[in-house]
Amino acid sequence: MTPPPRSASPQDTLRPPSAERPAVAARSPAAVAKSGPPTPGKPRDAFFDNAKYLAIVLVALGHAWEPLYAGSRSAAALYIFVYAFHMPAFIVISGYFSRSFDMRRDRLQRLVTGVAVPFILFQTAYALFRYWAGDIPSFTVDLLDPWFVTWFLAALFIWRLTAPLWRIVRWPVPLALAIALSASVSPEISSDLDMQRVLQFLPFFVLGMCLKAEHFNLVRCWAARIAAVPVLVAALAFAYWAEPRMNDAWFYHTDSAQKLGVPWWCGVLMQLAMFGCSLVLTACFLAWVPGRRTWCTALGAGTLYGYLLHAFLAKASRWWDWYDADWVHTPWGAVAITLLAGVIVTLLCTPPVQRALRFAMKPKMKWAFREEPSPGTPQSRAT
Repeated sequence: MTPPPRSASPQDTLRPPSAERPAVAARSPAAVAKSGPPTPGKPRDAFFDNAKYLAIVLVALGHAWEPLYAGSRSAAALYIFVYAFHMPAFIVISGYFSRSFDMRRDRLQRLVTGVAVPFILFQTAYALFRYWAGDIPSFTVDLLDPWFVTWFLAALFIWRLTAPLWRIVRWPVPLALAIALSASVSPEISSDLDMQRVLQFLPFFVLGMCLKAEHFNLVRCWAARIAAVPVLVAALAFAYWAEPRMNDAWFYHTDSAQKLGVPWWCGVLMQLAMFGCSLVLTACFLAWVPGRRTWCTALGAGTLYGYLLHAFLAKASRWWDWYDADWVHTPWGAVAITLLAGVIVTLLCTPPVQRALRFAMKPKMKWAFREEPSPGTPQSRAT
């Protein structure tokens, strides 16, 4: 994808509509605002687990539709439509659960073990896979060049490190948007760590940090759901109209305006327009996310597994010509590919997969960290 894109990475105590109200909804907004990522003793909010699962399914569908893009205007329109909001939605949720992140020892350790270590391991695994498949001539691991989907882990690491800053500035979202606008017209920004993406997607993360329970409650009602339907239909129709007229590279947020062949001012306008469009579609998406526990709620805790693992199959399907069969490029073939992609990413999010790969995704790594000094030691008094 370039994506992307529950985490994420990367609790959850919002009040859903009355028909879908779990026990945790009784907590006050003030208590919710102070809460951070869930601890083992806290119940999870089904709304966010459902949202993360559905967002990661959309990521997988986008990758499955990409080879159909050139031969089908309908597939291309769906691709553009999904890319307009699937990663922004995921990033907003990631920002929401990063509200309490600070430089406290335990949170820094979780940032290392839950984001940095999976980034390194999967960068290495992808390099081995690419070498074995013949995509690269020699086995090399470049930690400054995220491959395919790992850009999100690099971005999440950087965004979370900046979280304390966004809590002290006066206008965090306008500042983050100004940074994104500057990046979109700065072709000299290095490609290391996909910095264009890191900066251009930054406003969504900062916005998520600024959101509170009541903001999500605004879209979690039937009035919002009904209003979302014509908006989504109009957006899909616009995507169908725009597909032959628009450069889809704008949705990837990987390049500056100048590199896309347009004047700098066009980059500013496009960035603002796409930010607004993505927010509206994200709100429409969240409006239709169920707030009660469903069959997919348990999968919400495994979305990062599905996100990182489905990349192997997505790339293998291109390298080994799985899309060359004629039936794939028929309407029924496109439907079959869509269903297959949804099933595969769902299976990759299941608890058995989470248990099997927890050593890579959530390693404890106590051996890697110094013991925390006791309160009476000279070191602790100095800090």
